[in-house]
Amino acid sequence: MGIENALRQQTFRNDYQKAVMNLILTHNWVMEKLKTHLDTFNLTIQQFNILRILRSSDEPLSTMQIRDRMLDKMSDTSRIVDRLVLKGLVKKSVSAQDKRLVDVVISEAGLSLLAEVDVHDQQVDGILAGLDESEVAMLSHLLNKVRAEETQEVHFLRAVM
Repeated sequence: MGIENALRQQTFRNDYQKAVMNLILTHNWVMEKLKTHLDTFNLTIQQFNILRILRSSDEPLSTMQIRDRMLDKMSDTSRIVDRLVLKGLVKKSVSAQDKRLVDVVISEAGLSLLAEVDVHDQQVDGILAGLDESEVAMLSHLLNKVRAEETQEVHFLRAVM
């Protein structure tokens, strides 16, 4: 379905506005698909993100380090980590290097749960099933380009001037 039909809006200020609206609509659609998928494992998207980050780390991470690597920087990382501790999916301990910090590591139960989630990776990949591999690569390239700091600053300055 095109953005015009989805929003029941036939005109946009310009193609930039139309593309931004399309990004927002698509983001929400993808997030709902991911949420539904992760509900099966009793995980939120933010909890899954933290587990993914911890699994890829060779060493314990502080909550600040986790937040820096999160997809959603606005998440309350400490609160989410505490919920993962209650589920037995991560472990917290006082940092040996800095007693003011808490080190977080993924537990065996967390690794086991992620292994179970990984078995269903094709479902997540299926979110982009309407695209072939070269289109997926191009989409990723274009999204990286959109987020490039120089591009954002130039367009922001043009918009406010």
